[in-house]
Amino acid sequence: MDETPDKKVLELDRARTQQQQQQADGKAPDKKSRLLGALERGMSMIHLDARRPGVLVPEHLRKEAQLVLNLSYKFSPPDLTVSEWGVRQTLTFGGAPFTVAVPWSALYAIASHTTKEFYLYPDDMPPDLLANQTQKLALEAPPEAGSVKAVLREVVMDQPKSKEPEAPKEPPKRGHLRLVK
Repeated sequence: MDETPDKKVLELDRARTQQQQQQADGKAPDKKSRLLGALERGMSMIHLDARRPGVLVPEHLRKEAQLVLNLSYKFSPPDLTVSEWGVRQTLTFGGAPFTVAVPWSALYAIASHTTKEFYLYPDDMPPDLLANQTQKLALEAPPEAGSVKAVLREVVMDQPKSKEPEAPKEPPKRGHLRLVK
């Protein structure tokens, strides 16, 4: 791909604008319905900003701008709750159970482990994470024109040498054993 960092930023802006238009039209599925759909198919992953108000995670994770949690109906205890407010579930961190709570405003991406679907909500991404990704893209040197080329090679496989046609095999001879009544 020969996309420049500017093109990637423009694509992100285009996706954000498209999402806003779909939400205004009422066409885009909201986070709740997408997460419920992903959970119906199996384990799902949510990406969240743990610094946002209302987020309840273990103390050592509260300053994370990019926290990823796995959710599933099959986890024990089976207390996954998806409501209009957000998501709650008891998860295990270092062997200790902890009930996490994530409001929708803190969640910026949903991924399905089963189907590999990924939904991004750029408006809810942490600004510093978005800026960091933009800087990384700007630092990447675009490949020089003509430096990447596809190469096709012919592969010749050894064919088994054909033997002279063999004479048709005779039907198997009758066995030497007889049925005695």
